[in-house]
Amino acid sequence: MKEIIYSDQAPSPIGPYSQAVKAGNTLYVSGQIAIVPNTGELLSGSIQEETAQVMKNLEAILKEAGGDFSNVVKCGIFIKNMDDFTLINEEYGKSFSENPPARETVEVSRLPKDVNVEISCIAVF
Repeated sequence: MKEIIYSDQAPSPIGPYSQAVKAGNTLYVSGQIAIVPNTGELLSGSIQEETAQVMKNLEAILKEAGGDFSNVVKCGIFIKNMDDFTLINEEYGKSFSENPPARETVEVSRLPKDVNVEISCIAVF
């Protein structure tokens, strides 16, 4: 009943977790950061570029599971600095132009590899 989803177009997990797990018709996607899949390196650039890479990583995992952003019902956004919220939100919004999912955005003191943004999602098929 539980299926592990793995895409080589998204970063490999950096710990004991799966990129995503599909249980029934629900997909739980682990938090993604701005690691470039083909190099394994952290993207260094603006907060918009970092967010765009995070969204690309999420999209690759959704695609591997047979879906896309239209299947997403919930996102969790974790950011290092709430002052970046507007710029992150603008980039994030490009993936959800119609019927955006529910979400929360939380400022945290630290994220893996000291990135500025991490996003997870839940999708239904």
